[in-house]
Amino acid sequence: MRRPPLLAAAGLAVGLALPAVAQAHVSLHPNTVPAGAFVTLNVRVPGEEQGAYAEKVDMLMPPGLTDVDVQNVPGWTVKEVTTKLTKPIQTDDGPVSQEISEIVWTGDRSTLGRLDNGTFMQFPLSIAMPDDIAGQSLAFKTLEYYSNGVIARWIGPPSAAYPSPTINVTAKGGVIEDVAGAEAGPTPGQAPTTATGAAATGTGQKSQSSSSGLAIVALILSILGLACGLAALAATRRQPDQRAERP
Repeated sequence: MRRPPLLAAAGLAVGLALPAVAQAHVSLHPNTVPAGAFVTLNVRVPGEEQGAYAEKVDMLMPPGLTDVDVQNVPGWTVKEVTTKLTKPIQTDDGPVSQEISEIVWTGDRSTLGRLDNGTFMQFPLSIAMPDDIAGQSLAFKTLEYYSNGVIARWIGPPSAAYPSPTINVTAKGGVIEDVAGAEAGPTPGQAPTTATGAAATGTGQKSQSSSSGLAIVALILSILGLACGLAALAATRRQPDQRAERP
């Protein structure tokens, strides 16, 4: 049986609308880490700007992280920003007077130093998790800068179109794991602990090329598809029945 014109048009409209909402997120893997653990987190960053490439990733670190190492990524330079603590933290190696507050990766625009549309990269971090943060969710607010001037602001809550990459901190002595489906949000009922600063301003959105604009385009396409389907259906009903009648 042929699909009715109206259903075919509606299906086409839905298909055209899908790219507007089918986005990957900046995320951290693994995303469930016990307090006191020494863990390597992969910052997974997608390229999602048509006709442009990501050239800088600026991540704000949650407060309290004093021991963070970065891995060299070919084509990218990395800068760690530190902040002086109001009160030094006593560790097994002695007092620590500063924490890592921000990490910035900048590409050199070579083949390796650019994040093209439809691809992703991972920026590894080695972090010593504090002992006293079990039960918290930590948000790593991130700005992603594109070559055309667009800034994707991954700073929103878990339900936002552009959520902050987040990890859950479990009880000390637990396992390190990557929980599927939890890449962009905290444990239900918990609010992520965030840093404050440049990347924390505004709401989770994409400058100059926001998801709201894509949603409007998808809506217009859906309406046009529906109108075409109705017109086709009306034309079909006006045609005379040309089936041969039985003698």
